[in-house]
Amino acid sequence: MDERGLDRDGTIAREGALDRVPTAFVPVVDAARAHLTETFGGRRLHSAYLYGSIPRGTATPGVSDLDLQLALHDEPTEANRVDATAIEAALDRAFPQIDGVGILLTSTRVLLSDLERHDGGFFIACLCTPLLGPDLAAQLPRYRPTALLARETNGDLARVLPRWRARAAEATTDAELRLLGRLVGRRLVRTGFTLVMPRWGGWTSDLDQSAEIFGDHYPERAEQMRVAASVGRAPSPDPAPLGMLIDDLGPWLAAEYTAVHGEKAPRP
Repeated sequence: MDERGLDRDGTIAREGALDRVPTAFVPVVDAARAHLTETFGGRRLHSAYLYGSIPRGTATPGVSDLDLQLALHDEPTEANRVDATAIEAALDRAFPQIDGVGILLTSTRVLLSDLERHDGGFFIACLCTPLLGPDLAAQLPRYRPTALLARETNGDLARVLPRWRARAAEATTDAELRLLGRLVGRRLVRTGFTLVMPRWGGWTSDLDQSAEIFGDHYPERAEQMRVAASVGRAPSPDPAPLGMLIDDLGPWLAAEYTAVHGEKAPRP
């Protein structure tokens, strides 16, 4: 993998690996594997994946969260979601080195569908590290940093902004504001990066690097994107930065994204 996250053939390299998991997080990953096997093993689970800073090797104890993607044989049910929530809570209680756990549930049908080829499929093939079961990446193409990939991964920001505004208005606790801030900051940085990704010609998930690459192309918005990276990494309950991201940077970024790459295909 070169300095722009590409393999020798110019396709995007898978960014994580189990041997990159920092020592402090190895017991967390082992426990997650055991919980998933016990709860979802058998006929429900096709495969499980890690993603985020832990498999990339950049996680910070006490700050980073544990992110998991489950590929299920069938469409997720409410019972599946209840079981996943129980695992999230158990792992979060047991390991102080993680600040929260998130488990995504998706069927293999959706992840391998034509509609998700450049979104969920890309996510599995390039951003996820296999943890359990057969790797779905074997059934997916190799990806390049194209405008198509940009549009289908992050071209729906305009649809997301109203939901963020509603959540911000309804938030009553510092914990709710921090959770929303992390979500908003990370998503805006990813969107800003993929806006310029085809011009930069590579891939990164690093928040600070993504913000700086974006800022090289849009210097008038560089400082706001640095704030987004900071909020995404270490969110604060202060509503001011969150308000700036949702009401100023977000709408501008959504409009610029649509102008440059178009809108993401609607999902059911």
